[in-house]
Amino acid sequence: MSTSILPLIVFLFPLAYSPGPGNMFFAANGARFGLRATISASAGYHVATWVVTAAIGLGFLAAIDRFPALFAGLKIAGGLYVLWIAWRLFQSGAMDQDSAARPAGPVDGAVLFLLNPKAYVIIALMFTQFLGAGDAGKLGAVLGITTVFTLNNLIAFTIWTWAGDALSRRFRSQGGARRLNAGFSAILAGVALWMLLS
Repeated sequence: MSTSILPLIVFLFPLAYSPGPGNMFFAANGARFGLRATISASAGYHVATWVVTAAIGLGFLAAIDRFPALFAGLKIAGGLYVLWIAWRLFQSGAMDQDSAARPAGPVDGAVLFLLNPKAYVIIALMFTQFLGAGDAGKLGAVLGITTVFTLNNLIAFTIWTWAGDALSRRFRSQGGARRLNAGFSAILAGVALWMLLS
């Protein structure tokens, strides 16, 4: 990758660790069934993540070569979109509670990823920001970004699963949720400004 791995991790951190559908799914399952019971679902989710992310990244390589103006436009739109996410996160309150009737399996994990449209937006946004024009045609750059993205999600989901019970109690209050959301919102806004100014 021509880009440093650190900006990529900083970009992914608030997206992966802030409360969202995947984190809440694994936190709820972890709270009810424990970390060990969620390993199967996590494997399904993250295999699907890696395969789909790599496929999207490889398709983006051709677009970068053929439409450089589109790439520049997407980069600007991506920065503005992240600012919008930061604003929405700042305005949000307590999270809805989620539960599962049984431990989820690998198919449940894969379907959770495949049916989450926000995941596709984040993946496309990530490649517009971190797959440089000099990386076009380089399989290694795509696979490197894909692997960092997948491992980052795996770590985030494992933490949310492990701490599911404590986190679900902590964020029931409106004030606690607002403080967490404000912190992640500030991080996202900083990343968005870096994206727009770089």
